[in-house]
Amino acid sequence: MNKELIIRSSSEAVDFALLKDGKLIELHSEREEKEDTGFQVGDIFIAKIRKPVAGLNAAFVHVGFEKDAFLHYHDLGPNLKTLLKFSKLVSGGKLKDFSLKNFPFEEEIDKDGVITDVLSANQSLLVQIVKEPISTKGPRISSELSIAGRYVVLVPFSNRVSISQKIESKEEKERLKKLVQSIKPKGFGVIVRTVAEGMKVADIEKDLQNLMTKWNTMCKKLTTAQHPSKVLGEVNKASSILRDVFNDTFTGIITDDEDLYFQTKDYLQEIAPLKVSIVKHYLSKEVPIFEKYNIERQIKTSFGRTVSMSKGAYLIIEHTEALHVIDVNSGNRSNKAQSQEDTALEVNLIAAAEIARQLRLRDMGGIIVVDFIDMGNPENRKTLYDFLKEEMSDDKAKHKILPPSKFGLIQITRQRVRPEVNIETREEDPNDNGHGEIEAPILIIDKIKADLESIISRDKSVKIILNTHPFVAAYLTKGLFSIRFKWWREFNKKIKIVPRDAYTYLEYHFLDDKGNEISE
Repeated sequence: MNKELIIRSSSEAVDFALLKDGKLIELHSEREEKEDTGFQVGDIFIAKIRKPVAGLNAAFVHVGFEKDAFLHYHDLGPNLKTLLKFSKLVSGGKLKDFSLKNFPFEEEIDKDGVITDVLSANQSLLVQIVKEPISTKGPRISSELSIAGRYVVLVPFSNRVSISQKIESKEEKERLKKLVQSIKPKGFGVIVRTVAEGMKVADIEKDLQNLMTKWNTMCKKLTTAQHPSKVLGEVNKASSILRDVFNDTFTGIITDDEDLYFQTKDYLQEIAPLKVSIVKHYLSKEVPIFEKYNIERQIKTSFGRTVSMSKGAYLIIEHTEALHVIDVNSGNRSNKAQSQEDTALEVNLIAAAEIARQLRLRDMGGIIVVDFIDMGNPENRKTLYDFLKEEMSDDKAKHKILPPSKFGLIQITRQRVRPEVNIETREEDPNDNGHGEIEAPILIIDKIKADLESIISRDKSVKIILNTHPFVAAYLTKGLFSIRFKWWREFNKKIKIVPRDAYTYLEYHFLDDKGNEISE
């Protein structure tokens, strides 16, 4: 398996594309922003309580965003009183030691208490972004702070050590727990991440020291910080993505920006020195990096309402404010499967793999309802359910998948912490004086191939003539190893291509040797 991170830089943004065997599975973008602006998950702010609301058991908090952030009582953390006392002393310059080793903890707040008993208007509070602003809503925040590193997460005002549940070995869990308990600073809890499995004490201790340095830097900022303002920002996007997704399976990290190239090499030198050689600087000026790795085409084909899959099957994805609905369609096709049930299972498995990819790629969150093709056999429904869970096992977002209903519906809940990735794939219609829209022309070749595959699967003996716009015809037949030649190799069938001057750019029709149109 090849796993590559492709990084494209421009004057406005840095885009990150994660590829698995050449297929786009995640897409992130970091916009160029002024320092101390923007609201990224993990950022810590010194904020002002605007108004506690007893009816909601929550408070609206001014963090510098146009909409107030939302802070629920259950997100305050048990040691809220200790946090308030500490931040007040530090902000006032009365406390110079930020280590917590000699700082007395206050009593914990009642886990079933009322927010008006512990917070009041205009009070200052350290908070952390747990969900970015989405649609008309402000950020979701917590006052239970944590600072994430490569191997561990540092939790101030706690003494608990937790080990990732994804580490299965009981012996390794016990080793890591004892190791961390022996090196962790007093007054701080630690969460051990999955990537710490098998790591040496020196690596984990170095990570812990880096996090303590961040904590001390943040505390120093409090003495002069405006209320509200950001006091601890997440690392740059390249480092945060590498921190969260990088592992030994990565085979390449390629960027077209020299600064990012050196930043990435430096970061890998710290966390995985044996992998530094996989970082490459893309120097070609003739072909942009996203085109070189076929990412632009995949973006165009992956973000529309309709998503094509292999063998003529396709998905239709509809979005509402609170719900996403995905409809699985087999298309106008037939195959070698012995029964309709076998065909349904085959299409459903293809769709499950694509749906798992789409959820990560678009970062879809909330409730997702998938209407798979009905299957009567309970074993087939279980096979589909188990396959979908396996395909989504690499998804970092918290999610839950319910077993399929008797109607073929599967419900998924997936954590949403940032706005969904939404890319417009339709373009201006050149035949309508700019008033209408059409699907991106880059998709036309994929659509023709899918229809061709469907026709051949129904009747291998039929002679096929493709009528299309002269520009498209020229593109399909250009060069010795043309697209038409590749089709001949793949389908073992010659396709005659006829240019038609009267056709619009995206119009095409299949005819047989008698001139009759063949329906897809």
